[in-house]
Amino acid sequence: MLSAIINAYYSAKRQLITNQVPIINIIPGIVLNKEKVPNTSHKALKQCLRLAIEDLNNPKIDNRLAAIYDLELLARDYPEHHWKIMEILTNFVRNHTLSVSQEEVKSQPSITICTDIQLALTVLGRRDVRQDMEEQLDLSHTNLGKANLNQANLELANLYQVNLSGANLSGANLSGAILSAANLFEANLSGANLSGAILSAANLSGANLCGANLHRASLYLTNLHQANLNDAILDGANLREAKFS
Repeated sequence: MLSAIINAYYSAKRQLITNQVPIINIIPGIVLNKEKVPNTSHKALKQCLRLAIEDLNNPKIDNRLAAIYDLELLARDYPEHHWKIMEILTNFVRNHTLSVSQEEVKSQPSITICTDIQLALTVLGRRDVRQDMEEQLDLSHTNLGKANLNQANLELANLYQVNLSGANLSGANLSGAILSAANLFEANLSGANLSGAILSAANLSGANLCGANLHRASLYLTNLHQANLNDAILDGANLREAKFS
């Protein structure tokens, strides 16, 4: 039902063609090439972007979900603006999640991530990385506890001091990611690619790292108490002063 609502919402907005004066500077950094985009399409795109950004702050969750879906499709249809739209979604996640301490996580284990934040993360995780142009996702200091990031592509992402306790990162690509001081308490990282990742002083206690690739990863001062390391690849990893059971 929700999917049908979102699809209808997006279809209506995509068909929106107006005779208004083009809206300028809706998103800093986005300048449409009018020579390549027909005037009516240019106006419609600007209108869709404006509405989507407004709805990201709408108190109704259906509007926020539809806006996230809009932005994903716009990023797909207009690859020249792909990264800027990903930055908008990243900022949405950062601005709507608060960092929490490990003590708070343990005292409130039932806390789950909001649906709109989860959708934004899903979109970020399945983005077309070929359009990133060597940019870096910055989700540092965010509270993403219990998020579902199964198979997500977070290569080289900045996840410094992020809370991913209880998160599903099975099969995720975290190669070269910065996870220093991150909270991955009881996270599922089975089969994840963590090659070259920086996990210094991270909390991986109780985490499932079965079959994970930790080739040349930095685990200096990392807490691995009761972590499952069965079949994990640890060749070249820095395990200096790591804490095991």
